[in-house]
Amino acid sequence: MESKLFSGFDALLIPVGDTQIFVRRSGAGYPVLLLHGFPQTHMMWRDIAPVLAEDFTVICADLTGYGQSGCPGSDQLHSRYSKRAMANDMVTLMKQLGFDHFMVAGHDRGGRVAYRMALDHPGTISCLAVMDIIPGLEAWNRVNPEVMLAFWPWSFMSQPAPLPEQLVASSAGTVIDNALTMWGSSFPAFDPFVRDEYKKTLEDPARVHAICEEFRAAATLDRDHDQCDRAAGIKIKCPVSVTWSAEGGLNSWYELQGGPLGIWKQWADTVEGAAVKGGHFFPEEFPDETLGQLKQFFLSHQQEF
Repeated sequence: MESKLFSGFDALLIPVGDTQIFVRRSGAGYPVLLLHGFPQTHMMWRDIAPVLAEDFTVICADLTGYGQSGCPGSDQLHSRYSKRAMANDMVTLMKQLGFDHFMVAGHDRGGRVAYRMALDHPGTISCLAVMDIIPGLEAWNRVNPEVMLAFWPWSFMSQPAPLPEQLVASSAGTVIDNALTMWGSSFPAFDPFVRDEYKKTLEDPARVHAICEEFRAAATLDRDHDQCDRAAGIKIKCPVSVTWSAEGGLNSWYELQGGPLGIWKQWADTVEGAAVKGGHFFPEEFPDETLGQLKQFFLSHQQEF
């Protein structure tokens, strides 16, 4: 079924330092890297990637620790799963594939890896699209009960091992169903095959541990890295597209800051974007609308380098 959904895409497992990253690749033209969120895998791009591949070289990657990618060992600081380390994995991956410059789009956790790439590798990322997130530091600085109740993985999955690992692995289906329904999504958009693919990741103890380490890093190291960039006045230099769910919390939580666009304009020189219909998983709920936005943005910026 996966091969059918990604017809014409090569399946590759690329060595990257101490691990390996699974990708689907197809198309020709300027390279585009697509990164998924939680609890997804590269499968989230199944309706978007094949059409983008008509105009671009499209690489759909499983994030480090997710899907079919490797789960490198971690440490007490969770440093191997910081967004900086995961961003380095993706930059190395693209170089292994022959691309020194590329465009990137990331949803949820993938968006956090993507914006860290743009901050740490400004000469590599030609344009950046982030979906349904604000920078991690900004989110943590504005935590309130409404946010914590809505996005429970932030607090729960960052708890010390092995509590979250054991509970998630033993109830993977419940976790998936909660995420796909609670975050404002149209559950029918996720057919049984896709749901089961996402569930497999959360049934694997090694991958659940890796994902929890990523959330632990988000609560600690990632915040430190963001804070250091803010203190140093470092901003994202490439054009940034920001989209967020019109039905989700981002559309109302940050009105005093000018909404997500107002926040991102403090982090990047050139920002555009708007709320889009659907819940948190709008790229899967409304792939045609997401595809149209991404294609227009990428076509207008593919010659930045």
